[in-house]
Amino acid sequence: MLPTPQTDLKPNTLEYEILPKVKPTGFREYDARWVFEKEINLLGIQALGAGLGTLIRELGKEPRIVVGHDFRSYSASIKQALTVGLMSAGIEVNDIGLALSPVAYFAQFELDIPCVAMVTASHNENGWTGVKMGVNAPLTFGPEEMGRLKEIVLTGAYKSANGGAYKYIEGLREKYIADICDGVSFKRKMKVIAACGNGTAGAFAPEALERLGLEVVPMDAELDHTFPKYNPNPEDLEMLHAMQAAVREHGADVALGFDGDGDRCGVVDNEGEEIFADKIGVMLARDLSAQHENAVFVADVKSTGLFMTDPVLIENGATTKYWKTGHSYIKRYSHEIGALAGFEKSGHFFFNQPYGRGYDDGLVAAIAILNMLDRNPDKTLADLRRSLPMTYQSPTMSPYCEDEKKYDVVAKIVQHFEQLGSAGGSLIGQKIRDVNTVNGVRITVEDGTWGLIRASSNKPELVVVVESPVSEENRNAMFAELEAVLSQHPEVGAFNQKL
Repeated sequence: MLPTPQTDLKPNTLEYEILPKVKPTGFREYDARWVFEKEINLLGIQALGAGLGTLIRELGKEPRIVVGHDFRSYSASIKQALTVGLMSAGIEVNDIGLALSPVAYFAQFELDIPCVAMVTASHNENGWTGVKMGVNAPLTFGPEEMGRLKEIVLTGAYKSANGGAYKYIEGLREKYIADICDGVSFKRKMKVIAACGNGTAGAFAPEALERLGLEVVPMDAELDHTFPKYNPNPEDLEMLHAMQAAVREHGADVALGFDGDGDRCGVVDNEGEEIFADKIGVMLARDLSAQHENAVFVADVKSTGLFMTDPVLIENGATTKYWKTGHSYIKRYSHEIGALAGFEKSGHFFFNQPYGRGYDDGLVAAIAILNMLDRNPDKTLADLRRSLPMTYQSPTMSPYCEDEKKYDVVAKIVQHFEQLGSAGGSLIGQKIRDVNTVNGVRITVEDGTWGLIRASSNKPELVVVVESPVSEENRNAMFAELEAVLSQHPEVGAFNQKL
């Protein structure tokens, strides 16, 4: 097997070519992310594959795995290195080729294969790579599995085994599109912008939506791994502004934006207004809870407080549990408690039966939104947005903080607000009503205004979100309070965007 990985190898050297390089911080809470070549080399990816194969056997899982890759200039080579490592550990690799993450998850069910390794940097900028992994469909790894994988790889404890094999599986793209379109039809004529940011979704989303009888306007659907206009991330303002312009230009009913690996969906309504994914979640929860008595939903801690206070959800008997941010966390918790659906502010939507198989899929979410519109033929998406109680939200804002330091910084901030809350303290001139520490810290004051600080699970950043049901002034005041606390920590750098 390979030598034990090193952390400080430099490219364009002999050592870099003959030894694996793996930066330890690339092992995140629920997946793996590195800057390719700077933080991991191809032999390091091979070591990751050998470690994953070793873990699969250690967990007693059937030694077969689905692998796929997203559309980046280096993803296929990374997948091949991962495949070599998996095969060396005795795993049968079933390669589905270019794919969205939800296509790889679908393939687990379609091929009856328990394990998955999807090579993708998701919405991260070019240069990043990573792997989303799981051994028990529809779930993906959490901290326990990632911790053990990290230990195996970094100590070189991978084990060789017989039985390694490679199969190239054709036709999964067609089967996936046919599956998500099966049984779906709309009475209402709708014009839809399919925004793909030149990422992998361009090979899937426009065709799938056209098969549903919709009038589809593809937007940046040509595959181009240089991402010439902006990063394919429907949570970033640049992509959202482009979607807004397209809606107004074409008179569309909705713009649906997909991230780099197609497991998230962003939404702009017919008036060109962005609707944050948590508000879309409230709208979908209203729609689904009207059809399912006592429906249970899960939302991440970045999400709007409307899940608890919306009068329609209360009248429908719906309940919502707030949980840790992260696709693996929401997916797993939704599965464990039998939730009808889970929602994450970043745009991950998780639908369990009868609407989905439990994994996050941007196109399944898009179809759910279109079904909601179809069931409300006399209302536009803007009408449905306006029917929600008004709140003033921020986008997700992320100040830089090194991976090695961010969790310690957040721990200190959590302690600060816990002590402030216990002492009967106040923020924005109001008494603190609640301090939720399930994931970072979410502080709520008397009028329902709240703010969140947590560590990003996949980048060297913190995450800051604020919302007020009362006014923009209170929302902005809450952000100012959080920014003041962050400024006391020199490890925290500049924000990527602010109010």
